[in-house]
Amino acid sequence: MSQNKIKIHILLFILIWTFKKLSLLKRLSKDIKKLNIKKKTTIKDIANVLNISAAAVSKALHDDSRISEKTKKAVRQVAKNLNYQPNHLASALRSGKSNLIGVIVPRTNSNFFSSVIQNIEEVLNKEGYNIIITQSNESFKKECACIDALLFTQVDGIIASMANETVDLTYFEKVKKAGIPLIMFDRGENDLNVDYIGIDDFESSQMIVEHLVQQGCKRIAHIGGFKRTRIFNNRIRGYIDALKKHNLPLEEELLIESSLTISDGRAKMKQLLALKNRPDAVYVAGDYAALGALQVLNEEGITIPNEIALVGFGNEPFSAMVTPTFSSIEQHSKEIGKIAANTFLNYTKKKGAVKQTLNKIILDATLIVRDSSQLKKE
Repeated sequence: MSQNKIKIHILLFILIWTFKKLSLLKRLSKDIKKLNIKKKTTIKDIANVLNISAAAVSKALHDDSRISEKTKKAVRQVAKNLNYQPNHLASALRSGKSNLIGVIVPRTNSNFFSSVIQNIEEVLNKEGYNIIITQSNESFKKECACIDALLFTQVDGIIASMANETVDLTYFEKVKKAGIPLIMFDRGENDLNVDYIGIDDFESSQMIVEHLVQQGCKRIAHIGGFKRTRIFNNRIRGYIDALKKHNLPLEEELLIESSLTISDGRAKMKQLLALKNRPDAVYVAGDYAALGALQVLNEEGITIPNEIALVGFGNEPFSAMVTPTFSSIEQHSKEIGKIAANTFLNYTKKKGAVKQTLNKIILDATLIVRDSSQLKKE
């Protein structure tokens, strides 16, 4: 046999061997995948192991009094061994109740919202409910997605605070049409005709301006939220009304709308400092923006409050930790969370379809006075 023929035979042998090896590996890979895919355990699987009906297993898992303790114990043990996980969604669809409450907040990194959530959960847990927390990140689109997800999960109710971007109330109307209670807090709209819990934003602004006037301030600026959001519009209206009461100037350049982020606070404070006639006090409608404003004032070497007084809104923990500490409005988050939860629970005691009307619970706010707006020394 020639050397060329030998080489051809060797190459053919290698190709055939390689093909067979690849085919074997492919089959082994499929077999491994099949082994790794675990079928989700069902009630029928438990029933087959114990040789009882699926209905008996379901009753045992729900602690039905008609099932003996011996059977219940056996069912629980087999369920544990098979790593059985109940399908809460299917259960909710059957019973019409999930014992889940959806909570939507603009953001969770705010002490106000996290405190509200904590107190909602504390009240509802005692009554056998769990909460699903979602955040809109101030986005209308994300808020709509949160509502859809919660409705799909068959929640028994939704407690929410609107995103800054929200103007269209269609998705919140969707919740009402689903026949479940909708409770709004902090940010909500009267047009929804549902329960609302919050503080008196108009009066809060009046309180702040009154305080600053008592400190001798005569040119008070306001870094506010957007007028399209009811609570920020109320704060702006309260600010304007208080200026009029004290015969103080209302100038367009002293009233600025913003998203109330730290970066917004910095940018808007720089804008105010660039004015030919600077303000002698700045009232900021959110503590994060107030923190940004404070940073700029410190960086510019402006004495607080002697040159410019500063007041925030929300009483975030950092307002008492920075230098100087700054005055802020306490929004009573604990009370708001508890009232919101109890408002939902009141609906569970009523029979028939859920009927909601505009029911506003307004709490009195408190101004916490700190170094940033204390009486100036002559």
